Amino acid sequence: MSAQKRPTESGIALQTVYTAADVRDLELDAQPAPGDYPYTRGIKREMYRNRPWTMRQYAGFGSAHESNARYRYLLSQGQTGLSVAFDLPTQMGYDSDAPLAAGEVGRTGVAIDTIEDMEALFQDIPLQDVSVSMTINAPASILLAFYLAIARRRGIPFDKLAGTSQNDILKEYAARGTYIFPPAPSLALVVDLMRYCQERVPAWNTISVSGYHIREAGATAVQELAFTLCNARAYLRSAAGAGLDIDSVAARMSFFWNAHNNFFEEICKFRAARAMWAHIVRHEFGSRFERAWLMRFHAQTAGSTLTAQEPENNIVRVSLQALAAVLGGTQSLHTNGKDEALALPTQDAAKTALRTQQIIAYESGVPDVADPLGGSYYIERLTADLVKAATALMAEVDAHGGAVAAIESGWMQAQIADSAYGAQQRSEAGTAVVVGVNRFRDPGESTNPVRLHRADPVFERGQCERLRALRAARDDAVVAEHLQDLKESAASGAPLMARLIDAVDKGCTLGEVCDALRTVFSVHRPRAAV
Repeated sequence: MSAQKRPTESGIALQTVYTAADVRDLELDAQPAPGDYPYTRGIKREMYRNRPWTMRQYAGFGSAHESNARYRYLLSQGQTGLSVAFDLPTQMGYDSDAPLAAGEVGRTGVAIDTIEDMEALFQDIPLQDVSVSMTINAPASILLAFYLAIARRRGIPFDKLAGTSQNDILKEYAARGTYIFPPAPSLALVVDLMRYCQERVPAWNTISVSGYHIREAGATAVQELAFTLCNARAYLRSAAGAGLDIDSVAARMSFFWNAHNNFFEEICKFRAARAMWAHIVRHEFGSRFERAWLMRFHAQTAGSTLTAQEPENNIVRVSLQALAAVLGGTQSLHTNGKDEALALPTQDAAKTALRTQQIIAYESGVPDVADPLGGSYYIERLTADLVKAATALMAEVDAHGGAVAAIESGWMQAQIADSAYGAQQRSEAGTAVVVGVNRFRDPGESTNPVRLHRADPVFERGQCERLRALRAARDDAVVAEHLQDLKESAASGAPLMARLIDAVDKGCTLGEVCDALRTVFSVHRPRAAV
């Protein structure tokens, strides 16, 4: 056998060539087909032969009206699902006129303070006909309440609504930082949303467990797999502890993975994730419902790999990452714009990103066969090696008390930080090549050669004025009554979703609702680390 060569980004040693001897223990001839447990080869027998994956471009900026125009443009260009990006104040549960929101309103996503904002965001978009994903976590219940309230106003039955709330608070503590409340009440809110949707919004994915942000923070592919699956197990345990049916909960869980640079490792990561999740749900949790075993996932190309230098190169990076996600069997995909290392994507960049998916779907021939790389000695060996490495790391998490304890102690964050530091060192030393940055640089290249999206400097003032006008026009006594009811219900542990829908429908703002819950739950103070 050939000598081992350089490793993957996760440290898995690679050989110069792979032969049948390297996969003899995997018994490839006996492996299940696509659509069969453990779904290594895909969750459907035909995969994309009957219908491509959902092309769900993540978008949102400025006002709800501006974002609505972008959504309608993308839908007109062939996008098949919506994915809402919220600004930082919304993600942190602050109204646009809060002191801490100053300078951040509408910058990294759309500002949503009121039900009127949510109405404007989905103006002329038939909610019953489009699948909507909302990348929101700490205030996920409140943003879903806004959405359900406008559906109710339009007379749309909740069982006709399809979409996803990310609602994955654990990865916020571990990697991203947009948390509000401590872990215990946050997990209670996650379960409360699960319970309500199980009863009233059956087609809604109640959580999208995210490895994406863990990877963006610097994790390796193995860490992304292990930490994400440990978080997912924690959610299932919380749901089971609250008396929810595991089959029903797991069947409405989805995942969100990063499509990173190492082409073959990423393909194998997706294949490994499906097999590991199927085993966890079926054998660790005793599920007998096959739909609950299926890992349905969205993938997004890796924002952390985009470069401000020579941004046209990002189109190539995104194309390869998108192709890896498709070859790995994603159900939904976002492709990043070439200019996102510099600003929010322009409409032209967003169109090119969408066209990238469409070219793969309709011109490449890749979707014509389910799991076209299945049976490759290299793919099958690397998939098995990723499963082995990620399983070992999950055991380490368990040894630290499980996902929640590993996050509260700072252990998981430290593992991610160490990997990020190592990657940065390799980049600065030039041992990890970044084309156009640390090698093959064009000295005459401008770092800002493209037209960029610019935030309107007067938007924030206008958003705050609209918010003040709404407060002046509403019934303050009714608002106060709903906010008090939320406080009392939260303190007693009563279900909150139905109350949240009524509260926002009557004029309570996002910030007011979060402030009411802050008075009961307090706010999370992370453990300091040096």
